Amino acid sequence: MIEAPHYSATGSKQAAVPLPAALFDGTVNEPVLHRAVVTYLANQRQGTHETKTRRWVAGGNQKPWRQKGTGRARQGSIRAPHWRHGGIVFGPHPRDYRLAIPKKIRQLAKKSALNARAREGALLVVDPLAYEKPKTKMLAELLASLGLAGRKALVLTAGAEQAHNVYLSGRNLPGVHVMRFADATAYEILWSDAVVVELPALAGGGGDEATAAQQSEAGDG
Repeated sequence: MIEAPHYSATGSKQAAVPLPAALFDGTVNEPVLHRAVVTYLANQRQGTHETKTRRWVAGGNQKPWRQKGTGRARQGSIRAPHWRHGGIVFGPHPRDYRLAIPKKIRQLAKKSALNARAREGALLVVDPLAYEKPKTKMLAELLASLGLAGRKALVLTAGAEQAHNVYLSGRNLPGVHVMRFADATAYEILWSDAVVVELPALAGGGGDEATAAQQSEAGDG
């Protein structure tokens, strides 16, 4: 059983808590993580790059000089690709970079990323962050008490009503990303130096990832 450090909402040290076995089994599948990261980064590309071929470059309506008698090589247009400011050959054009990834592979990648952070001791559990209103100072003090000041931190909430206030509190902190536990992807978990998870998010069993793991175990049995 894997355990994680446990802290109160103000950053005071508590007894370590065991992580759900359905989601934290210690397995890290690196090929799956690689595929998930490549897919995520590819899907962020807009694909709006465009270069002009000789068809779209202005000018070049006539030959630069006559065909024969000049002693120079024959030329047909100053917009040919080998001319300066001419058209671009095989340049990038608008395209769709999106890649698909099966749901189970995506879930396994997220599970592997969480296991990797837990094995490194970079997964921290905190009590529910019940912020009545957005307050950046409170979240900044919590992260500083956890030793995450100035580091990239991913704060995963349980999705309660106060989650929006937590998001607004961390929105303007550099290197801090706040989101729901169910919405986190493998890339965002690997991007961070440490993952801070609310205790109720783990008590929920890990959402779809835990359900998939339990179904897999039932099928193996």
